Amino acid sequence: MTQIQAGLIPLFSPFETIVDPRLPRSADQREPPFRRVPIVRNLLLHFILCLAGCFSLSGCASPFSGLRSSLSQFEQSHVFLPDVYPEGNWQPAGFEFEDAWFTAPDGARLNGWFLDHEKPAAVILLAHGNAGNVTTNADLLRMLHDRHHASVLIFDYRGYGKSEGKPDERGILDDARAARSWLARRANIEEHDIVLMGESLGGGVMVDLAAEEGARGLILLSTFTSLPDVASRRFPLLPARALMHNHLDSVAKIGKYHGPLLQAHGEKDHTVSIALGKRLFDAANEPKQFIVNSGADHNDPLPETYWKALDAFLASLPLVHPRPESPRWHRTRTAQ
Repeated sequence: MTQIQAGLIPLFSPFETIVDPRLPRSADQREPPFRRVPIVRNLLLHFILCLAGCFSLSGCASPFSGLRSSLSQFEQSHVFLPDVYPEGNWQPAGFEFEDAWFTAPDGARLNGWFLDHEKPAAVILLAHGNAGNVTTNADLLRMLHDRHHASVLIFDYRGYGKSEGKPDERGILDDARAARSWLARRANIEEHDIVLMGESLGGGVMVDLAAEEGARGLILLSTFTSLPDVASRRFPLLPARALMHNHLDSVAKIGKYHGPLLQAHGEKDHTVSIALGKRLFDAANEPKQFIVNSGADHNDPLPETYWKALDAFLASLPLVHPRPESPRWHRTRTAQ
């Protein structure tokens, strides 16, 4: 699947023109005339968006009010790219899981897949990226369970897969907390003894949970500093932080997490620049480890060195003891 098909390249890019590689190009084709018009067009677009941002900040009514609404829709369509049931392979061959159902604080019914391990090295809550649904991550789940001996719950944010609702920042954070609560009860451990793992957008979700309530360990894959920082690299002239409703400001939060961190990022990531991943890593506390996936883009496979590092990371985590059972009260009979 190309990045264009996956929805990972924004509709408008200020400094590049996307050329269909399937189209033949003559040897004497001139680049400057072909590229100049899209650049001017997109610079004008940025100027208009910046004006809309100024009116938005001032709170004044303007002819750009309709544009601000369009910007909000544009943001939603680029931040959240859900595959809704029945999209995906919901019965993968040789793959056994428990169909998990739980409820968010606002009543949205949420779904996930749980893989139990008899003697888990870790209990992991996995938050996937902004595209697809739980079925997209079947291979990763199998790897975590079979090779790394982990019990794993992956869940769908609201609006993804079988989960109800419409995604936004506050909603998906609430969804993650509901998933963690379900997993803690199912595994009979405390919530802070769960290892939090997030891919891309899911990394921003897991940083929030780790910063606020703690975690046994935090694992981040291709994660950003904040959503506006990602947008600003695509739209350099756009006041993304002022205009965007979804922030997931991980770089401002991660300093509140005091626990082990394992982070990995593709060296040639064109979706979330590795520079953003390194900035996030620099803001985190020790102990921490950063692994560069040499030459890799955003969705490329992780190298063997990462999986070995993950083994060592899980083995280094503090031991977890089962949650103590609640006392059972029995009615006694008084002798007559």
